[in-house]
Amino acid sequence: MPSLTRRQALGTAVALLAGAAVDGCSVGSADSGSGTKTISFLTFETPNLTPAYWDAAIKRITDKYPDIKVNKLVAPTADGRTDYAKQLLQSGQFPDVMIAVSPAGFAEAGNLYAWSPGELKDFVFPTANPIKGKYFQLPANTQTIPPIYYNKRMFTDAGITATPKTWAELLDAAAKLKAKGVTPFVVGGGKDTFASSMILAGIISVDVYGTTPDWLTKRRAGQVKFADQDFTAALAKFANLAQQGYIAKSDVSRDYAATEQAFLDGKGAMYPMGNWFAASGDSKHPFDIGVFNFPTADGKLVVPAYTGGGMIVSAKAANLDAAKKFALAFQLDKTQLDASVKADGLIPAIKGYTPPADTGALYKAGYDLYQQAVTANAVVHTFRWETADDGLLPGLAAKVDAAAQDLITGRKTAADAAAYLDAEWAKAS
Repeated sequence: MPSLTRRQALGTAVALLAGAAVDGCSVGSADSGSGTKTISFLTFETPNLTPAYWDAAIKRITDKYPDIKVNKLVAPTADGRTDYAKQLLQSGQFPDVMIAVSPAGFAEAGNLYAWSPGELKDFVFPTANPIKGKYFQLPANTQTIPPIYYNKRMFTDAGITATPKTWAELLDAAAKLKAKGVTPFVVGGGKDTFASSMILAGIISVDVYGTTPDWLTKRRAGQVKFADQDFTAALAKFANLAQQGYIAKSDVSRDYAATEQAFLDGKGAMYPMGNWFAASGDSKHPFDIGVFNFPTADGKLVVPAYTGGGMIVSAKAANLDAAKKFALAFQLDKTQLDASVKADGLIPAIKGYTPPADTGALYKAGYDLYQQAVTANAVVHTFRWETADDGLLPGLAAKVDAAAQDLITGRKTAADAAAYLDAEWAKAS
C-alpha cells in the first residue's frame, strides 16, 4: 500500500484528533482544575485490542489515580502508530504517552523521557533496547515473532504426521498441503504491511541471526550489507515460497484483521504470526489449532523474540510526572497484565509475574515453547521488530515490508530486494 503524502497524513492526523478525546477532554495535556492532571495517550486497535480493552485499561489506572485524566488517541492503522506519532510531532501535537511506538528517531532528537534504573527495577530485562546508553521504552512484554500456528485437521488430512523442525520439512509439508488444494501459508498486507513480512522476519532471524546474533549492529557499523550472501539467501528462500505457490500473491492486499480472519475461516493451513494471535485462537477456536517454532535449516532450536513494546513518554509533556506515573502503573498492574495476556497473548516481562491459570491451551503451548528456548539459551532478536541501537534505522521497517511484498508478487528478485534495502539504508543514514 503506498504511503500517504505529507499533506494527506497531516490531514488525517488532524481529522482523527478532532474525535479522539475521552470524556470530552481536548487533545494534549493540561491542568483540568481541582488538582487533576490531563495527559494524552496514543494507542492502536486490533481484533484483540478493541476500544473496550483500551477504555477498561485506562479506567483501571485512573480509578487508582483519580488525579490523572486521560485523552485516548488511536492510530489510524495497527502498524502505523509510529508514523502517526511522527505526524503528531510535526503538527505540534505529540502525545504525552505512547504504547508500542518505536522510540528510534524520537529519542535521539530529545523528544523522549529516559527512564531511570530505579524506575526499571521491576522489569525482567531493564537494559533492553538501549539508545545511546539510555532506555526510553518500558520493556514490558516479550513476544515471540513469528511462531507458526497451524490447522491440525488440514495437517492430518494432508498426511503430515509431525510439525516441521527443519526448512526441508516445512517445504515438504507445504507441498503436501498444496497437493490437497490447500493454501499452505496465510499472509496479509494492505494497510498493515507487517503482515507481509512475518515469514521473512522468521527466516532472517533463524538463518542470519542464528549464526550472527549481532548482525544489525554490524550493519550499523558498515561491516555487513543486505546484499551479502547470507542475507540474500534468506530473501531467496522467502521468494521461493511464493514461486512455488505456497503463498498467494493476492494476499498482500489483505489487512491484518482480514488476514487473521482468513486463517480462522480455514483459508490456509499455516499462519506465521506473533504470539499475540494465541488470544484469538483460544477465544474463537473454530478448529483445533497448534503451534510450532519457526523451522531452521538444520533443526537447531532458534526462537526469534522481541522484548519491549511498552510505553514511551514525551520529555516535554506538560504533566510529566503524571505521564510517568500512568505509564508505570499501566505496565505493572497485575490485573492489567492478566488482561493483556488474555486479550493479546503477551508474555509480560515483569519480575515475579506468572500468567493466570485459566489461560487457553494455545497460549500455554506458545508460552512453553518460549520458556524452553530461554532455558536452552536459544532466543535471538526478531528481525524488523528491534527498536534500539541494534535495530533497523528509523523508517526501514516499512521498506522491509515493501520488499517482502515485492518478493511475494515477483516484482523483485532476492538480489533486487537486497540492493533496494541497502539503498534505502543509505538514504536513512
